[in-house]
Amino acid sequence: MLRKAMSKLTINSTLRMNSGYEIPMLGYGVYKTPANVCEDVVTKAFEAGYRHVDSAAGYRNEEPCGAAIKKSSIPRSQIFFTSKVPPMQLSYDSASAQVDASLKLSGLDYIDLMLLHAPYGGREARKGAWKALVEAQEAGKVRSIGVSNYGVAHLDEMEVYIKELEKERGGEGKGGKIDVGQWEVHPWMPRRDIAEWCKKRGVVVEAFCPIVRGKRMDDPALVPLIKKHRKTGAQILIRWSLQKGFVPLPKSETPSRIVENAGVYDFELDTEDMKALELDVYEPCAWDPTVAALED
Repeated sequence: MLRKAMSKLTINSTLRMNSGYEIPMLGYGVYKTPANVCEDVVTKAFEAGYRHVDSAAGYRNEEPCGAAIKKSSIPRSQIFFTSKVPPMQLSYDSASAQVDASLKLSGLDYIDLMLLHAPYGGREARKGAWKALVEAQEAGKVRSIGVSNYGVAHLDEMEVYIKELEKERGGEGKGGKIDVGQWEVHPWMPRRDIAEWCKKRGVVVEAFCPIVRGKRMDDPALVPLIKKHRKTGAQILIRWSLQKGFVPLPKSETPSRIVENAGVYDFELDTEDMKALELDVYEPCAWDPTVAALED
C-alpha cells in the first residue's frame, strides 16, 4: 500500500487542511535568505515547479517574496504563501498588528497560512495571539492558521483555550482549528509524539530543516540509500518526508540545488528503505522551543 500510494506523488501533490484549503506538499523555505536575493531565488523556485513559499516576519524577506509572487505569471490562487508572528511578540495586539504588517509588506490580498512562530510568552499571550489569528481568518486576511515549534504540552493547552474561546465568542468553531503545525522533522528528529497528536486531529505537519542543514550526508543510515537510488542525500531525505505524509520545506539559494531538491518524484523509498531511516534519536540541528515550559 505504501508503494502504491507514494508512487502517485508529484510536484503538484497537495494535502487538504482542516480549513478546507489545499497546501502543496513541497515547500520552498527562505529562512535567512537575504532580502536582496530573495525575489530572485523565489522566482527560480517557481520556475523549478515549487508553488509554496515559507517565510516569516522574523526572516525580514516577506516583501521580496510578495514581489516574486506578484511578478510571476502563475495565478495567485496557485501559489501558497506562509508567514509567521515573531516568536517573542505573542499577544493579541501584536499578532493582529503582524497580520496587517505582513499583508502590507508582501503586497498580497491574503496570506495562505499564518503561524505563531514559537510558544513563548505564557498562556494568556498564546491564547490572545491565537484569538487574533482566528479573527484574521474570519476576516479573510489569512486562509489557514497554525503554530510552529509547539510541544505536546503546548498543543494540549491549545485545545483547552480553543474551547474557552468557543464559549467566549459564541459557539462551536469560534475558537478556531489548527490547520498546520511546523517543526524540525527528519530521521534524527522524527517527532513521533507530535506527529501522532497531529494525525489524530487532521493537522498537517510541516518539516523545516528536512535535509538537516546538510550535516548528515555521510551518516551510516543515509549513505546506503544514496548509493542504492543514485540520488543525493537531500533528495533521499525530502522523499522520506513526503512519504511520511509531511510537507518538507527545503531551503537553498543555489539555483542548481533548488532544482535538485525538487527532483524527488522519479523514485521512491521502499519499506526497507523507510525502516532504515526509523532512528531512535533526538538530535536537533536548530532551536527547539517544544521543550519550553508552559510558563515561558
